[in-house]
Amino acid sequence: MAHLKKTDLNALESRYRANLINSCSGIKSVNLIGSTNNSGITNLAIFNSVMHIGSNPPMLGFILRPTTVRRDTYNNILENKQFTINQIPYHLIEQAHQTSAKYEVNASEFDELNIEQEFIEEFEAPFVKDSAIKMACRYVNSYLIEENGCRLIIGEIEHIIYDEKGQAEDGWLDVSKLKSTACIGLDAYVETQLIKRLSYAKPNENLKQISHGS
Repeated sequence: MAHLKKTDLNALESRYRANLINSCSGIKSVNLIGSTNNSGITNLAIFNSVMHIGSNPPMLGFILRPTTVRRDTYNNILENKQFTINQIPYHLIEQAHQTSAKYEVNASEFDELNIEQEFIEEFEAPFVKDSAIKMACRYVNSYLIEENGCRLIIGEIEHIIYDEKGQAEDGWLDVSKLKSTACIGLDAYVETQLIKRLSYAKPNENLKQISHGS
């Protein structure tokens, strides 16, 4: 087993260290965040940091890297207070990864990468049409992480659109059945496979397996 101390980590080559730290926390969700600016130009960017904030009210968050350089997603959200979160189907992995490239501010990743977008009434931010689970969020707040200059962006979910074949009777969504992509680190993409669902944990009670799809 490798054992690296803080001094060892600090001595690593920067890209090696980034790959290690980004992958050591395990498999994460990966999503495309859609937004639009005041000129109507749409933007699409890949993020591996989307997280559950709360269910009542329903809120999600994601981590934005330091704004010392141009961040179109952040600027668009501040302008229009709206964004979408779209899970990535397997057939869009390469185009989704390519959204991390630095396109010109007046270019839309939807157009550049031939990703079909769609809209719903009363919401300006674009969705990825082929995504099996997609959410429309209203910007709530952002919090600066002083230690590294990143920001936690929080949005309240106003719409959820999903393929019902992946939903159980209790509301749970099986993202593996909907073939949503997950990721390891910054550049590795993996399939998801359900192992088991377990009952709510209580002291001195045996766990029960929840039937798949129930």
